[in-house]
Amino acid sequence: MKPIVFEPMDMPTAESLLKEAKTILGQLGINFFLRHGTCLGAVRDQAFIPWDDDLDIGSVIGLHGLTEKKVYEAADAFKENGYNMKVIDSDLHLSVDLKKFGIQMDWTCYRIIDDSIYQWPVIKIPVSLHVNLKPIKFLGETFMVPNPPEEYFRLKYGPNWMTPKEAGGFEQEVLDLMEEVSSAGDPTSRGVLLLSDKHDPKNHNSSVRVVDYDGQPITQASVSLAATTVLTGLDRSDTDEDGYVYFRIPEEACYVVAVQSKEYNEILYLEELSPGINYIYTPAPEHPSGRMNALVPNRIQPI
Repeated sequence: MKPIVFEPMDMPTAESLLKEAKTILGQLGINFFLRHGTCLGAVRDQAFIPWDDDLDIGSVIGLHGLTEKKVYEAADAFKENGYNMKVIDSDLHLSVDLKKFGIQMDWTCYRIIDDSIYQWPVIKIPVSLHVNLKPIKFLGETFMVPNPPEEYFRLKYGPNWMTPKEAGGFEQEVLDLMEEVSSAGDPTSRGVLLLSDKHDPKNHNSSVRVVDYDGQPITQASVSLAATTVLTGLDRSDTDEDGYVYFRIPEEACYVVAVQSKEYNEILYLEELSPGINYIYTPAPEHPSGRMNALVPNRIQPI
C-alpha cells in the first residue's frame, strides 16, 4: 500500500456534495450533523477550512430513530447516486466511507457507549450534545451541529479552538487531548497495545522501526499509538538502540501514530495496521504532515 498525501478538496464540488448528502439523508428521514473540521469551519468561519481534505458528517445510532438497518439503506442510496461506498463496522461506530468526483465524505454513525460517543481519534463526547441539535446557516442552507457547539469544540480541539491552525497544526492538540483522556480514563482500556522498547514474543505481534532519511535507525524517538475503532487508550514508548518499538495490534484497523524525535515530529492520523506485520517509518521532508499509510511493511524482521 503506497503512502497517500492528503490534498485540499475542491470547495465548490464539496459544497455541492454536502448539499446532495443532505437531500439523500433527508429523503430517508435521517438526521445528521456536521462534525470535525466541516463543523468547525461552518461555525467559526462560516466557510470550509481552506486546507480541509474531506467532508465530515455524523449521526448517532439510537437517536432520532436511527437504526443500523437505516444506515445500510442510506449507504445503498448514496451508491445509487453515483458514490463509491464502503461500510466499516467497528465497536465504536458504523463508518460509511463515500467518494464522488474525487471528494471524500465520511458519514460516521456512532454507537452510544455509557452515554457517550467516541469521535476520531477516540475522543469521548457526551451523547447529550447530539440530542437537540442546533440549526445553523451554512452555504445558504440550514445544517445541524452539536449543541452547544462551543462545548463540542472545547472537547474535540481544546480551549483554543477559535484560533485557526495551519494545515497539520491541529493534530498535536488532538493528540494532547487523547493523552489526557487516556491517563484519566477507563483503566480497562489501558495495557492493550503494550508499547515497549523490549520485545516480548508472548505479547507483541507487531513493531515499527523509526529511521531517518538515510535509513539509519533513530534511537530514543518517542512513538505513540492509539486505535480509532476500539477503546485501546493511547500508549507510548521510546525506540530501542536499533530504532524499534514493539506492540500488540488487537485487530486490523486504522490507528493514530505519532513519531517524535529531536529532528522529526509527525502525527499520522490514519494508518491501516494489521496484526503480525512489522512496519518501518521514514520521514518525508517534502510532506511534514498530511500523510496516510506512511508506515510500510518492514522486510527485515526485528531480532
